[in-house]
Amino acid sequence: MKRDTERKKFYEAKLHELRSRMHVHLSKELKAKLKTKSRALLANKGDNVKIMRGSKRGKTAKIGRISYAKGKIYLEGMSHKNAKGTEILMPFQPSNLLLVELNMSESRKKQFGLPSEQKGEVKV
Repeated sequence: MKRDTERKKFYEAKLHELRSRMHVHLSKELKAKLKTKSRALLANKGDNVKIMRGSKRGKTAKIGRISYAKGKIYLEGMSHKNAKGTEILMPFQPSNLLLVELNMSESRKKQFGLPSEQKGEVKV
C-alpha cells in the first residue's frame, strides 16, 4: 500500500488495534525460563522492564501504567517535574524496553502452560 494509506491506518486505528502495538521484547533469560519461541509479549502493569534506549538506558523499573491511546508505557520511579513542579511519570515507547520479569497473572500462567495455584491448594 501507499505510505500515506499506511500512515492513515496507523493514526486512525481503533483502541483494540492500538493494544496490539504494545508488545515488548523478552530477555533471553526470560525466554528460556518460559520455554517460548515468541520474541515479544504484551506488556502488563507490574512487569519489570529494562530501558534499552535514551538517557535512562540500563535502568530497571516496574511498569506503572500503560496508555494504549498514546502508545506509551509509564514506569514507576522514572519521573520528571513539569512547569507547576509536580512529578510526572516519564513515557517510554515499548520498542525501547526489554521485559526482564513478568507479573504472572492467571491468564499468563494459562498462556505458558504453568500450573495455577488455587486457594486451599497445598504445594507438595
